[in-house]
Amino acid sequence: MLATVIGFLYQFADTFAFLILSSVGLAIIFGMMGVINLAHGEFIMCGAYVTVLTARAGLPLPLAMVLGALTAGIIGMLIEYFVIRRLYTRLFDSIVATWAISLIATQGMLIVVGPSIEGLKTPFGSFDLAGLSFSWYRILLPVIALLILGGIYWLFMKTPFGVRARATIQNPSMARALGVDTDRVYALTFGLGAALAGLTGALYAPTMTTVPTMGSAFIVQSFVTVVVGGADVLLGAAPAAAVLAFIQSVLTASYGQLIGQVGLLLTVIVVVRVLPKGISGWMLRGSN
Repeated sequence: MLATVIGFLYQFADTFAFLILSSVGLAIIFGMMGVINLAHGEFIMCGAYVTVLTARAGLPLPLAMVLGALTAGIIGMLIEYFVIRRLYTRLFDSIVATWAISLIATQGMLIVVGPSIEGLKTPFGSFDLAGLSFSWYRILLPVIALLILGGIYWLFMKTPFGVRARATIQNPSMARALGVDTDRVYALTFGLGAALAGLTGALYAPTMTTVPTMGSAFIVQSFVTVVVGGADVLLGAAPAAAVLAFIQSVLTASYGQLIGQVGLLLTVIVVVRVLPKGISGWMLRGSN
């Protein structure tokens, strides 16, 4: 019984971290800019590749992870400047454009580096509890996920950039009239979302095989969490991840991984029907 409970809690924490880390960058870009970024998985892949390659070249793993996130963020700002900036009022065009970027990035990496590269070992080792073996690194990931959410809250609620960003979200025309460089805010926001996606890839690089198509392992969970959480990442991300992690962990433990994935998709259908604006929309409506 104890082993079952501990195993469930471990699975829940691991899934919770995966859902938050994989979705937070996507949620920022969608919530602030109204852009559905279908290249989100490729930013995750970028962070993973940079981390693996630089770590194998001798850079300490934490620095390699930071470099992976920064690289994805810089590439994101370049894409925002050359492509996305012209498509803010054209939702369907932005979807097609980011989908095209996704295909180009995946096939480009496949041509340049091949189908896979040698990965990294998971740091910190493992420990045994109640007859089960657990990874210390995966225990650390939920803590990192919560720290990232706390950092995002501080950035958007306690800094001058956050004030300008929230003003741009609420009324970009008025913000522009008051002197806010909204183009710069959008560029930094898109870069931040891409950097967080790259950080996700960097953090999970030691735990999975690094291949050009690895972004697809994150993209479904990312969109599911964003839809359930709603546009406000500060309010919706953690509750949505907790609900979905609980549902997936219960179904996976009882019926297997496939049924756990099906449960996530069914949850989205129910939430879209009952709470069309997600958990954050329901929370904001309740506070009014």
